[in-house]
Amino acid sequence: MALALQKAATGVRPAPASRTSTVRVQAATANRPSWFPGSKLPDHLDGSMPGDFGFDPLGLGKDAGKLKWYQQAELQNGRWAMLGAAGILVPDLLRSLGLGGPAAQTPWFAAGTYDYFAPPKALFAVMMFLFAWVEIRRLQDIRKPGSVNQDPIFTNNSLPDGEVGYPGGIFDPLGYSKGNMAELKVKEIKNARLAMLGFAGFVAQYNTTGKTPLQNLADHLADPWGTTVLSNDLSRLH
Repeated sequence: MALALQKAATGVRPAPASRTSTVRVQAATANRPSWFPGSKLPDHLDGSMPGDFGFDPLGLGKDAGKLKWYQQAELQNGRWAMLGAAGILVPDLLRSLGLGGPAAQTPWFAAGTYDYFAPPKALFAVMMFLFAWVEIRRLQDIRKPGSVNQDPIFTNNSLPDGEVGYPGGIFDPLGYSKGNMAELKVKEIKNARLAMLGFAGFVAQYNTTGKTPLQNLADHLADPWGTTVLSNDLSRLH
């Protein structure tokens, strides 16, 4: 009581802690990079995820559990898109150079017609089975991190403790895990997003021109003003 009376007499009141924390959060939010400078960033995107620039116009990530799944879905689809983009462009480049053998002569959109060592439908079925096995284990890891770190067949092999989506372990031939991982994660997700957009562009190009990406690029460079997106679309309307 005496202490309270003394504070009341001197007129000194401690600043509310909540106001200080609010100011700090606002300052941190203001300093964050934004997908649209000046826009208000969603409260559920706090910048802790790699490549988080506050883009969620539909509010899909308001549910924390779904946001965790969406993050992993974007990461995995982005990695497949990067592999897919490389798998389209490299054979296309080899074909233009007269290299790569018979496989490189088959454009990506006709890959199903190539004479593989097994029937394409059988290969597709095996691929779907392996995808399902991997994705089920990924879901288990998301629900209970670390639960699938041990090899189910060779039980002596296990991954080190790590966050979901970045398990680390024996596969690191270039030693990237020893560098700045936070920076590398941002670079990876940026390239992954670019690859997903790029693959969508490859599909749109084929549906419009029926050609490969490098063939379209060569046509554009040969006639920059006559061969464009607009000219291709207008030609389809005639």
